[in-house]
Amino acid sequence: MDYDGLEDRRLIRLIAQGDEAALGALYDRYVRLVFSLVLHIVGVRTIAEEVTLDVFTQIWQKAASYREERGQVNTWLTSMARYRAIDHLRRRDARPEGHSVALDTAYASGQTAHGNPETTTSDALQRQRVRQALAELPEEQQEVLALAYFGGYSQRQIAELLDLPLGTVKTRVRLAMDKLRFLLREEQLT
Repeated sequence: MDYDGLEDRRLIRLIAQGDEAALGALYDRYVRLVFSLVLHIVGVRTIAEEVTLDVFTQIWQKAASYREERGQVNTWLTSMARYRAIDHLRRRDARPEGHSVALDTAYASGQTAHGNPETTTSDALQRQRVRQALAELPEEQQEVLALAYFGGYSQRQIAELLDLPLGTVKTRVRLAMDKLRFLLREEQLT
């Protein structure tokens, strides 16, 4: 069987029936997308590889739970990847050792990365504000922004990848950027 020519939905049905080759085809088709999205969220390549593997393991185990009427396979995959990455961050942040830093590491990062601790702290706070603003966007807007800015995809590639009209992708990007601009400007005024 030529798995490369099959639609995503067909691959999911085959995976639900235990077809490993179908999982391989789906993996080949979406591993770059899932990995780049997860890497953007977790920020560490080895962890992103681990979470990506978890996503495809979860697909193998839960393929039967996919519902066509609730969305496309690629949307289901990216949502799953996003949630798994966020879950990883939550688990890491819940552990006390996740917050500890050796004194020499703290000194080195504060003194050499940007020249002084004030700049380092300011940069960290700014990144946190941007992450919070991104979290307030609707999921479909977060998805296109992640693909465009962190995955390196063009709007045309995103449209093809998500099987959406190009105009829809452009609108989502514009609306997301407008809302981010508003949220970040509003925060500066308060």
